[in-house]
Amino acid sequence: MNPILEKYANLIVHYCLEIKRGDSFYLKSTTLAEPLVREVYREAVRVGANVEVDLTFREQGKIFNEEAKGQQLKYISPSYEKAIKKFDCYLYIRAPFNLKEESNGDAKKSKIRSAALAPLNKVYYKRTGTRDLRRSLCQYPTLAAAQNAGMSLEDYQQFVYTACNLFKKDPIKEWKKVSKSQQKIVDLLNKRTKVQYKGEGIDITFSTKGRTWINSDGQTNMPSGEVYTAPVDDSVNGVVNFSFPAIYWGHEVEDVTLWVKDGYVTKWEAKHGKDFLDKIFKLKGTRRFGEAAIGTNYNITRLTKNMLFDEKMGGTIHMAIGQAYAQCGGKNQSSVHWDMLGNMKNGGEIFADDELIYRNGKFLF
Repeated sequence: MNPILEKYANLIVHYCLEIKRGDSFYLKSTTLAEPLVREVYREAVRVGANVEVDLTFREQGKIFNEEAKGQQLKYISPSYEKAIKKFDCYLYIRAPFNLKEESNGDAKKSKIRSAALAPLNKVYYKRTGTRDLRRSLCQYPTLAAAQNAGMSLEDYQQFVYTACNLFKKDPIKEWKKVSKSQQKIVDLLNKRTKVQYKGEGIDITFSTKGRTWINSDGQTNMPSGEVYTAPVDDSVNGVVNFSFPAIYWGHEVEDVTLWVKDGYVTKWEAKHGKDFLDKIFKLKGTRRFGEAAIGTNYNITRLTKNMLFDEKMGGTIHMAIGQAYAQCGGKNQSSVHWDMLGNMKNGGEIFADDELIYRNGKFLF
């Protein structure tokens, strides 16, 4: 057994998902992640959970998009549907073969598929929002992900495990420290109702009245390290530039700028990929924001073109167009939740009820 994967599995089972005897646990990944899947499965069974494993193979999604027709596009796996509606725990381990596998798929088929999954997605967001379904998302290092990050596989493994605190003697203890530190931030923000982000190309304000800031401390994503909320739908005003590449559905859009009035995106620009952005903004709910957040994980020191890591990067903010988080009190609904990342390290500031609380990528308390 690989000791680092044993620690990874222990962290996921006991901290992220808090699995206990008798829990029903749905474990989903690709066949590339078998080494980590084995260790998570082993630890969950030791605890006494009932585990269902779902592994996809190379180009499975691509083949489905090319070959499926009619009713097949609307078919939902009964085991997956039962897991989302009834199971106690859900883990998705990202382990891609090729991140571009489905980027050239039939858009009409994808739209039908998305519509078929929409009702189940609503259940997913509702149950995960209350933690009725204990859910986590994590990464197993693969060559495709390493190449996408511009790194060797060995360096990428080091990066992933460092971001997750797996080289620490007791990773669970480290994440509990993160939780305690971030709780101070959310406690302050939850006493305020107006937030302003200011930085290079960024001057945007929003209300959080009646909404909740959440301490993302590794129990829903691993790694984590962020605080987030859902802005009041019609309160967002200003302009925001996302200087890091915005990646969604295998498409990369560079240097996105959005202009917002009363919560509605009225204008947008991008140096590259604007045509894809145009398509997304035609979809229901995408011209309003579902999330505003601040990254706090300073172990993540570089962009990897993977928002599981990038949005947690210390010294950044991100906002998501589309689906809002119910656990924050968010109302906006959409089939899209697209996080876009902005840099705050070069003079960026955050104000809460007009008080400066953050400068140059770090909180001032």
